[in-house]
Amino acid sequence: MSPVPVERLGAADTRLVAERIAEAFLVLPATHWLVPDKAKREAVFADNFEILVDHAMRHGLVFGTVDRDAVAVWFPQVGDESPAPVDYDDRLAAACGEWTPRFRHLDELFAANHPHPDHHHLALLAVRPARQGQGLGTALLEHHHAWLDAQGVPGYLEASSEASRDLYARHGYRPREVFRLPDGTPFFPMWRDPVSG
Repeated sequence: MSPVPVERLGAADTRLVAERIAEAFLVLPATHWLVPDKAKREAVFADNFEILVDHAMRHGLVFGTVDRDAVAVWFPQVGDESPAPVDYDDRLAAACGEWTPRFRHLDELFAANHPHPDHHHLALLAVRPARQGQGLGTALLEHHHAWLDAQGVPGYLEASSEASRDLYARHGYRPREVFRLPDGTPFFPMWRDPVSG
């Protein structure tokens, strides 16, 4: 099996990346609590993810397969803290409307459980539903893990399903304490130490 080509994406791909993530995440239980209205869910998430992807284009790393069927958004958390997204509160309210308080609650949960040692944070990894299970997510992980390992930098993420938790475990991530949304939906924080040699 030939390796899947991965490339760093630029600002022109921001909306496409946000839509790809929204499409892939619709099946996750957390999205149902965050936006109970099924008819509006995908659009709200695309607008919300666009804020994060736009920020990552400036202060993080966004990678994708050449066909853009899989994307990953990383934020280096090394040294000085990076700034918050510009006009975040206003943009979040515009994107999420009546469900903004739920997204703020999720932000607070993520912040309360985020580790402090230097690391790279895998904020989002998504694969187009029709392409899942074909190694695209693995290709994105291995691509950036090679850099993390060479530099001796750990990785951190919050898995949003048991299936993704198990995928990340196969790539060296170890579980931390689970946290939950108010409806009981779990998130699985995970930490990966760099592999030497």
